[in-house]
Amino acid sequence: MAATPLPSLNSLPKRLGQFGTLAEALDYAAEGVTGLGFHDGRGDLTTALPYRQLRQDAIALARRLLHAGLARGDRVAIVAETHPDVVRAFFACQYVGMVPALMPLPAAFGGRETYIEHIRRLTLAARASALFVPDTLQNWLAPLAQEAGLKAFGSVAALAPALDDTPLPAPTGEDEIAYLQFSSGSTRFPMGIAVTERALMENIRAILQHGLKVVPEDRAVSWLPLYHDMGLVGFLLAPLAGQVTVDLLSPQEFARRPHLWLRILSAHRGTLSYSPSFGYELCARRGRPDPAKGPALDLSAWRAAGIGGDMIRTHVLTRFAETFGPDGFRAEAFVPSYGMAEATLAISFTPLGSGVLTDTVDLDRLERDGIAAPASTESARIRAFALCGPPLPGTEVEIRDADGTALPERRIGRILVRGPGLMRGYDDRPEESVAVLSPDGWLDTGDLGYRLDGQIVITGRAKELIIVNGRNVWPQDLEWSVEHALPSVRDGDVAAFAVEEEGTEQVVLLIEAPGAPGNAERERLAAEAAGTLRARHGVEARVVLVPRGSLPRTSSGKLSRILARSRYLEGTFAPSAAELAAAPR
Repeated sequence: MAATPLPSLNSLPKRLGQFGTLAEALDYAAEGVTGLGFHDGRGDLTTALPYRQLRQDAIALARRLLHAGLARGDRVAIVAETHPDVVRAFFACQYVGMVPALMPLPAAFGGRETYIEHIRRLTLAARASALFVPDTLQNWLAPLAQEAGLKAFGSVAALAPALDDTPLPAPTGEDEIAYLQFSSGSTRFPMGIAVTERALMENIRAILQHGLKVVPEDRAVSWLPLYHDMGLVGFLLAPLAGQVTVDLLSPQEFARRPHLWLRILSAHRGTLSYSPSFGYELCARRGRPDPAKGPALDLSAWRAAGIGGDMIRTHVLTRFAETFGPDGFRAEAFVPSYGMAEATLAISFTPLGSGVLTDTVDLDRLERDGIAAPASTESARIRAFALCGPPLPGTEVEIRDADGTALPERRIGRILVRGPGLMRGYDDRPEESVAVLSPDGWLDTGDLGYRLDGQIVITGRAKELIIVNGRNVWPQDLEWSVEHALPSVRDGDVAAFAVEEEGTEQVVLLIEAPGAPGNAERERLAAEAAGTLRARHGVEARVVLVPRGSLPRTSSGKLSRILARSRYLEGTFAPSAAELAAAPR
């Protein structure tokens, strides 16, 4: 039997993040009627969890954690499926001063042993005293529980009951760690990002009051994983601190049926929802839903369709807007944004109602001179970048060169950020923390970009930069060219990076392609991809075709070039004899 949807309009006056801690935020939200709705693979609402009930459940669960032998200050690892028990456990930690660390679910590819080792590294890095997992994963991870000497292991529901009068220690304080967020690329050497309650609430206030300008009628919808900063902060913690109802769908169900996201937005009149570019691309690729298979979509209430988590692919967003325009979607609703877990979540938002604003630059000058010069009719090669808006109030952004000198507009450099929402540092990793956080509070994001009219423009990652004959080449540009030149190659199916071979930098391009090695169509695809890069970028590349679905992804679903490169060097993506024969020498 389906649950009854929770209302969007609340009985409480709005308080947009005006709290010292998450526990205070939930205490206030619990006085109203809004909350969380969990949806299944058919889009049906299976659980309605009002914030009032969440608070009661979290406090009861906090007593059970204490009864299990856990104490204030202990770290609690939680494999974060999109499930009410995960949210209950997260907030139970808040009420007794424990530190939750949300862990990923197994990826679609990678295998059991790879996942077990990944969770092992994360659990040990977090110095966790407990690990809560879904029932289906208990047999996989039971040996880890014994190895780590955990005080508690298993499902949240299986915890022994505790007396209702068990005294509770003090909740997490403003200057204490609210949670650990593991950076998406930290597979081999995990680094937990320590986010304090103070930094979290500062960032949440900026998101609610300035980035999204939340109003009483707002309702959020999300399929983003709870173990990723955009899913956790953007679509669980921030809405709760703004007393906003959220409809949640698991990322696994979204991947199987992308249109469920849109159907939930339509059915519940959702106004706020985010996705990396690939989520919009999946929906657009499927086209409009068959009217015979359900009610017509109505996306007219969707006022903030955010994009974040990866490089913004403007052509994907254009295709999405064209596809779903007949269903009420407005291109002006797009909100390109910039953020990262080290800054809690958000750094900048495009002004609401602006849609996707782009800057088209001369790619030759960008690569050769590090200048984002406006493209002209004489430009041989051009590239359009999305503007990601001005920094949030209280947040400073500078673009600096290799010597640390601040650069003027349109000069490419490293992006540095300073503000109240920054992490305390990487947990128990002082050297790594010092490497990215300066004594005067500046965070080196590791991203490259420039400023334009006060807005931030992202061009790529500094550590992924490819240098070819003295030219700076962004892997995104190489991937984009191949994806658009070859109809059989889908967006997101290409990974470009460089490796050192015999003292020179060799560009490698991995492409997901169907068929067995030696197939004539595959060999033609490899040759055409290499020819495209040669013609458009003057780059000689080794093209390696890999099985569909084999390129590694981060916890948010975006391509991990770092891990793809690592696997290539390990021999996981070995080129075939035909590919080696076609490679540049």
